[in-house]
Parts: sequence; C-alpha cells; structure tokens
Amino acid sequence: MDLTKITGPSFLKNMTNKELETLSRQIRSFLIEKCSVTGGHIGPNLGVVELTIALHKAFNSPKDKLLWDVGHQAYVHKILTGRADQFDTLRQYKGLSGFPKRLESEHDEWETGHSSTSLSAAMGMAIARDIKKETNYVIPVIGDGALTGGMALEALNHIGHEKKNMIVILNDNEMSIAPNVGALHSILGRLRTAKEYSKAKEELEVLMKKIPVLGGKVASTAERVKDSLKYLVVSGVFFEEMGFKYLGPIDGHDFEALDKTLEYAKKVKGPVIVHVITKKGKGYKPAEEDTVGTWHGTGPYKMETGDFVKSKVTGPGWSNLISDSVRKLMVNEERIVAITPAMPVGSKMEGIQREFPNRFFDVGIAEQHATTMAAGIATQGMKPYLAIYSTFLQRAYDQVLHDIARPNLNVVIGIDRSGLVGADGETHQGVFDISFLRHLPNMVLMMPKDENEGQHMVKTAFEYNDGPIALRYPRGNGLGVPMDEEMKTIPIGSWEVLKDGRDACILTFGTTIPMAMEAAAQLAVLGIDVKIVNARFIKPLDEDMLHELFAKKMPILTIEEAMLQGGFGSAVLEFASENNYYDVKVDRMGIPDQFIEQGSVDQLLEEIHLTKEEAIARIEQLVKSDKVIGTKLV
Repeated sequence: MDLTKITGPSFLKNMTNKELETLSRQIRSFLIEKCSVTGGHIGPNLGVVELTIALHKAFNSPKDKLLWDVGHQAYVHKILTGRADQFDTLRQYKGLSGFPKRLESEHDEWETGHSSTSLSAAMGMAIARDIKKETNYVIPVIGDGALTGGMALEALNHIGHEKKNMIVILNDNEMSIAPNVGALHSILGRLRTAKEYSKAKEELEVLMKKIPVLGGKVASTAERVKDSLKYLVVSGVFFEEMGFKYLGPIDGHDFEALDKTLEYAKKVKGPVIVHVITKKGKGYKPAEEDTVGTWHGTGPYKMETGDFVKSKVTGPGWSNLISDSVRKLMVNEERIVAITPAMPVGSKMEGIQREFPNRFFDVGIAEQHATTMAAGIATQGMKPYLAIYSTFLQRAYDQVLHDIARPNLNVVIGIDRSGLVGADGETHQGVFDISFLRHLPNMVLMMPKDENEGQHMVKTAFEYNDGPIALRYPRGNGLGVPMDEEMKTIPIGSWEVLKDGRDACILTFGTTIPMAMEAAAQLAVLGIDVKIVNARFIKPLDEDMLHELFAKKMPILTIEEAMLQGGFGSAVLEFASENNYYDVKVDRMGIPDQFIEQGSVDQLLEEIHLTKEEAIARIEQLVKSDKVIGTKLV
C-alpha cells in the first residue's frame, strides 16, 4: 500500500488481521526511514502502530474523539488520517508538527505537548457531548508514565465519580511486567473481559489460591496481593475503586485481542480502562533494546546501523556541563540533593544518579510534586537542586510561588532548555520563564554568556543562602571557551562590560551575546561605537550600572531570547520609570506576543527578526533619534 495515498482511516474497516499486520510493517518501515532524516519521537511511535490502527478501525474519527496524551506518539495517527505525504517536513520549519495540531487536521481533536492532560480534556468533551445529547465515543490514550502526573489522577477521580461514558486506553510500555507472569496476564485479561464481569474478582481469588507457589504469599482478596503480581492486580483494583471497569492487560500488538477488547469496551456503560501492553521501539532493534530513553526522541540517525548523525559542535552540551558542575559540588557538600521530574537522561543527570544514588530523586512526570518536595528538603537545611525544562517549569508555577519564593527557601532551580528549542515547536519553546519568575519576590534569576561562566553560576547558586535562585541555560552546546579549573562565585546582581562604547549600549545575556558582539563590530565600521553589557543577572538588575548608563543619556537596546511582555527589557523600562529617566531612549528586542512554531533556531530567529541585522538597524535608529533630540534641546 502507498501510505502517501491514504486520505482517511475508513479504509481499515474491512481489512483482515493479516492485512493489518502487513500494514503495520509498512508503517514501521516508513517511520524508521523518515525519522532517520528528520529526527523525532521514533520509539513511542513504533510502540503504538497496532494500537493506533486498531483504534481507527474500531472507532470513527473525527466523530469519535481520539486524544493522544503528550502527543509524541501520534505519527501513526497522522499517517492514517492522510498526512504521510508530508512526513519529509516533520518537525521542520513550516512543516508537519511533531505533535497533534488542530489546524493540521480535523482528526487532531486535542493539541498536546505536555503529559497528563488528555483525561481532563476528554472529560470536558464527554460533558459537552452529553449536554448536546450526542452519542460519539471519547477515547483518550495515556501512557503509564503520564499517570504519575497529578492532573491525570485528578481527572480519574472526577471521571469515576461522574460515571461518564469514556474509554481510556492505558498504553503501558513499561517492561517491568516480567514475562514469567505472562500467562496470568492473559488469564486476568480474560476474566476482566468476561461477560459475567461481576464474578471476575471472585474467580481471580479462586484462581490465585490454586497456585501452589504463591499460596502462602497471597491474601484472601486481590486488594491485598503483595507479591510480584501486585502491580498487575492492584492496578485493576485501583481503577475499579475509582469507578472504572478495568479490561486487560492485553497485548497491544495483537490485533485479535485489541479488536475483541475494544468491541467489548464500546458496550460498557460508564468509564472503562483498557490496559494495553506495548513495546516501545518495536520493530527497530536499536530502539527496542534501549533501556534508558535514548530512542524516545532523537535527531537524525543512520537507518541501517542506528548510529546517530553527529552535528558539528564546538563546546560541551549545556545540560551535561551544568549537571556535571553540580555533581562536582556534591562531592564535598553532602547537603546537596538533586531532583528531576522524569528527565534524568534529558537533563544529563546520569552521573549524579550513579555517584550519589541516595541523594538523587527522579519523581516521574510530577513537576508540582518535585518542586514542593524540593521546598520541603530546603526547610531542613539541605540544598536541593531541581533540574527542570523551562517548558515543564510552567506546570509548577504555583509551587515556585507559594512553596519556594513566599517562604524564601534556598532552592536552586536549573532551568534547562531556556530559549528557543527548535523542532519540538510551540509546546516546548522555553521563552516564558523570565516573565513568570521575574515578578516573584525573593527570586534571583541569572543566565551565563558561556560555559565557563555557567560553571561559576552553579557555584554561585549553591553559595547563595538568601532564598531561591534560578539558573537558565539553553539547549545545545556551549561556545568551546577555555574552562577555569576551579569554580568561583559571582557577585549577585553584577553585570559585566564586554565592550566599552560611547554612542549606545546593548544590554543582553546568554545566547544573544554573540549576535550583539557581531552587530557592534559592524556598527563600528559605520562609525557607531556601541557598548556591550553581559546582563547576566536578569533579577536583580545591576542598578549601579543602569544609573551610570542613564546618567550619560546613552540610548539602550535590550535583547533577549524570551518573551518581551514582562521580560528583561520590561525590567529596564520599569527601572527607568521608577527613577524618572524619561529623556533616554530604550528599545527592546525579543519574542513577540505569539507562540513560536517549529523550525531550526536560526530560522525562527530570522522569522521574528531577532537577528544581528535587526540589532544594527535598531541601534542606528536609536543613535539617529538621540542626535535629533540633542539638536532640538540645543
């Protein structure tokens, strides 16, 4: 079958299981080939090929609402809904999104990028359906990992209470369900999907009593199982107690099992959990054998070998650098405890995990819990380090405000992936953290110009004892600058003059400093002498330097790879207003009031005019205006 000719999923209805298996192989080959060029979330998608096909065969999208939690596993869904011909543009500038997107297709009912949202959205759709007296199915697909998110549990609680008709697909690709209890998995699945559902628990108890090996270890009811079957059985009991019918676990790569279970689930009144076991990376050996998450999401790779295509880099990876700097401090400082919400690989914390297993905590996809847990640790005189992506820190805003900043606790927050991240697009761009952290009392916020300053900022953060301090660092690699042998502290709130000048000043920090330096060099050729300041502390500002600049009536351009609204440039304008500096020109460059979609970082910067050329034009205009004003004043 030519996958690029598919226009919708209706063609699946009359296909035999053998034909579906052939289609599955075609889709896997297609994904492996296309993602080898574009990169993407190859592991999650290879794991849900049969499940996605079965769902589109059993239900009628878009009338029936399929919701993909996180959405990084929706590539197969995109193929079946007529977008295979766009896969050469996957995650590329102006191309196919790597996540569900409502503007792309009527089949993308729910937009995602963060985990644990699908159940709440599904509940909203079910409520709307019932109010409108419609009869469609609502089918959220959520992973076992996403259930650690508090929002998912809140939704389960409400759905079970309201008894809304809904079929929740629990996509379980956690391979800790060992093969040696596989037969009992099948038995449990048959019991749970039996017509005489009310007898399932009773039959299960009888069955377990007949297993001699387990006899002494198994209590009188399934709710009290404490042996190796605990996860398997109690998961079902848990959902039943929440008000759901529990079906499964079933093999997520077996079309016959999927078809039978989904057809049964469609007949059940009220909410149903269908527990599906899948293998992440299925069909591609390098991804199948991955045990640490390397193949969860990748860049381009060599399809034949699985070797990743290495890009040319000049310096160490930022995540590696920051985490390794923390690890070095942990050797001599036993109070430091490292925390991550499910990103030990992404934030490159494996070294800390290996060397300090008792002081490293991966709490799963639970950003709010991670943040408040860090606060609790800090109350006991410890030094918690919370490594968290900028886009995921958004989810813990209240905890940062209420539990860390308000009581002024000494928590160090490493804000990974700050700034534009490129191919993951609008759900992952780390451009909002300055705006939502800068206004919090007690908060210190900083970002280094290069990796050497980055290691010094790590030292600075852990030496700081007057409240919370956050260190922003970008995705990608450093500049390759020489590294000092010892980490040093930097005075809080101090800026650094990188180049002196008399005609205008650029205030910037982090990733935009090289661009500012290049702009200054070209402006010098035009006879404009520009001062460049590394405004490495976004909060607090270096007020002494600002007073000096404003007293000289020097025009100022602020540049930031972050939102303009509430950002660093806004802080400079606030300072000018508060100190009555009304006669000095201040211009700002940054992210405009819009969400930034996917593409390379350079393409995105060009699109929003956050470029060297724009900086030159802005400085020229500032200097010209300043001279005109000066002439008028004379």
